[in-house]
Amino acid sequence: MGTRTGCRGNAAAGGGERQRDLGLLGPAGREVQGTDPLCPPDFNYGADDYDAEGNEEPKALPEGSETMPYIDESPTMSPQLSARGQDSGDGVSPTPTDGLGTGVDTGKGLEMRKLVLSGFLASEEIYINQLEALLLPMKPLKATATTSQPVLTLQQIETIFYKIQDIYEIHKEFYDSLCPKVQQWDSNITMGHLFQKLASQLGVYKAFVDNYKIALETAEKCSQSNYQFQKISEELKVKGPKDSKESHTSVTMEALLYKPIDRVTRSTLVLHDLLKHTPADHPDYPLLQDALRISQNFLSSINEDIDPRRTAVTTPKGETRQLIKDGFLVELSEGSRKLRHVFLFTDVLLCAKLKKTAVGKHQQYDCKWYVPLADLVFPSPEESEHCPQVHVIPDHELEDMKMKISAIKSEVQKEKANKGQSRAIERLKKKMFENEFWLLLNSPAIPFRIHNRNGKSYLFLLSSDYERSEWREAIQKLQKKDLQAFVLSSVELQVLTGSCFKLRTVHNIPVTSNKDDDESPGLYGFLHVIVHSAKGFKQSANLYCTLEVDSFGYFVSKAKTRVFRDTTEPQWNEEFEIELEGSQSLRILCYEKCYDKTKLNKDNNEIVDKIMGKGQIQLDPQAVQTKNWHMDVIEMNGIKVEFSMKFTSRDMSLKRTPSKKQTGVFGVKISVVTKRERSKVPYIVRQCIEEVEKRGIEEVGIYRISGVATDIQALKAVFDANNKDILVMLSDMDINAIAGTLKLYFRELPEPLLTDRLYPAFMEGIALSDPAAKENCMMHLLRSLPDPNLITFLFLLEHLKRVAEKEPINKMSLHNLATVFGPTLLRPSEGESKGHLTLASDIWSHDVMAQVQVLLYYLQHPPISFTELKRNTLYFSTDV
Repeated sequence: MGTRTGCRGNAAAGGGERQRDLGLLGPAGREVQGTDPLCPPDFNYGADDYDAEGNEEPKALPEGSETMPYIDESPTMSPQLSARGQDSGDGVSPTPTDGLGTGVDTGKGLEMRKLVLSGFLASEEIYINQLEALLLPMKPLKATATTSQPVLTLQQIETIFYKIQDIYEIHKEFYDSLCPKVQQWDSNITMGHLFQKLASQLGVYKAFVDNYKIALETAEKCSQSNYQFQKISEELKVKGPKDSKESHTSVTMEALLYKPIDRVTRSTLVLHDLLKHTPADHPDYPLLQDALRISQNFLSSINEDIDPRRTAVTTPKGETRQLIKDGFLVELSEGSRKLRHVFLFTDVLLCAKLKKTAVGKHQQYDCKWYVPLADLVFPSPEESEHCPQVHVIPDHELEDMKMKISAIKSEVQKEKANKGQSRAIERLKKKMFENEFWLLLNSPAIPFRIHNRNGKSYLFLLSSDYERSEWREAIQKLQKKDLQAFVLSSVELQVLTGSCFKLRTVHNIPVTSNKDDDESPGLYGFLHVIVHSAKGFKQSANLYCTLEVDSFGYFVSKAKTRVFRDTTEPQWNEEFEIELEGSQSLRILCYEKCYDKTKLNKDNNEIVDKIMGKGQIQLDPQAVQTKNWHMDVIEMNGIKVEFSMKFTSRDMSLKRTPSKKQTGVFGVKISVVTKRERSKVPYIVRQCIEEVEKRGIEEVGIYRISGVATDIQALKAVFDANNKDILVMLSDMDINAIAGTLKLYFRELPEPLLTDRLYPAFMEGIALSDPAAKENCMMHLLRSLPDPNLITFLFLLEHLKRVAEKEPINKMSLHNLATVFGPTLLRPSEGESKGHLTLASDIWSHDVMAQVQVLLYYLQHPPISFTELKRNTLYFSTDV
């Protein structure tokens, strides 16, 4: 099929053999456990079968239980959750891809189709080679079967190689028909009929799957009893792709027997990607839609047939669904606010309330409504924001209520201190709860609307954007599986609602008196903090502070002052710029620096510094979101730390402002800078990277810990002026300031390093499901970058990989680095992002996640050579 370079021939082995005792491999050779991959890592059922991370403990399978492979459904397969109700007919749902092709930009869509097909064709060639390798020993084995010394009997051969020949012929015919169409590509080419025909022949795969378990068992028994067959089955030679460096790869028979099962999943992923990039009026669209429906229904049936653990319960109660998230939300129903307990399962969102029960009776939930995730849609942000029927309580009323609650709380404390009557205390507590409940119902004002495709709409009111994006993301993550619509029978609904009480992870109503303050919306943007000074130390010491903010539920260290030597009153006066990600709290920790190398922590190879004090403050948006500095003091164990804060919202910080002074480097196009310097990579990038690699590569939190803002501004001025003292200044400067200068340079480029023009394509490419198509697309996009951008990106990429190699010391993984640099390298300039701008937190929640994934993809990729990339007109992956 023409020249193919850049192939990774050894991938033909398919990513390792199936480990039947440890779990099962999904399409990319990854291990698949019995638990649902969508269950968050911090989820804990509190059951004996789950470890502290919420993962299912591996248990020995009962005698005679199935050990069939699990068909990986992520991210586009139909869910096999036994969720279809008894009254949902034959279980065949309307195809979930309706409308996928609408709104496809025809030119771009057809280009994406070519990339998807090219990648799939490359993997199809490998699959055919694998089937050939499996068939190769069949003829000689058959020939010996009728001799006096047979290796295997004819029946054993028939069992082991059952339907392989038929599958081979189907795919050979498909490949031979598709290959010339892709080679002689033009926009009018149709190939939907080929995929439709391939899908219509899935009955052969059904027969193969039904026989799969016995085929494996027979092959295993024959290997144990016949040394000759054992040698054959341990090393089958698979031909490498055309023009690849490796001519053959050795693969076991067991691994090859798994390939047909894996292949159906791959074909279904490709169909999904093709449909996504095919215009609705294209003649292929209805054919591909039909092929996808057949494939998904087939996968649905074989999942239910071959893997009882998939439909068996992974919850203590034995339900057929996993609980992913639950919590108390305020629903606006019929004009009034109601407190609901909302449960998000793997395929359904269920809204319930606690029933009033008699004393001593077991509490139960009453289902108010449910929406299958396949039917759940979110309205546009504009619709969500404008809800005229929402009656917002004035702030002064909410503040008055908080004061009442505080006063009652004080009275309770006084009564307790004075050993007052228990009846009086109970009466006060009841009053406090009523007031707290009122506040809980009336303080949320951020609308979160959910639509059912059938026309019904539900509205929740939340306290914070962070909370809203958490729910939205959790639902959208589950929806990536192309779930099927269903109707629950009354019995199924009763069972599901009955399980909620035992499965819930949030047990108590989140009344505000349990917190220091009413839950504040998460802050998205930049917090500028000046750490001035500290007082209250009993004796002189070497002192420094670190700053932490909460980020997606956990705290991250963001900045560190210099060590102030031998003092009781350190005067740091250092400014830091801290990026906030839905943050609600700021922590300041004060340490005494230890220089004694004997106090080395063997676990992380760091000298243990003594913590002198720690304190936490809530980031109150009203107090912080002003243009002026806000000064504060935090008290910790008798120590007082004085600091100032001001906040810049994310929508302000998103702007890329071109520099008015084009003679500098900051805010100037990268092509202008490299042309002026006659360099391939800007001097500032080379020098900062060289310095970080020289003395900062082992620095804990390099690129994550903020440098001192004044130092970064000084370096910026020196680079902009092309001062001859740059190198001297760099060698003397704190390494975090140098790392911060490099980040600032990329952040202030007038357009992102990966360009505004290609940004939508990067977002589409990273969302592709098929690995080969994704590889083709992502390499094609790199090739499309201007040379200065591409060379600089590859230079930075290799540097970040070297930083990550020191992760055991510097604690910076590839993922950490992608989180830091992804938005910096991809975030569109203001003109580009205007059309997409909704809420700052929405931008952070959705776009930024994808930006991080794009950079992470390239960081995890084998080394990319500029010359190799430019030489290849199409980059093929050989992963199957």
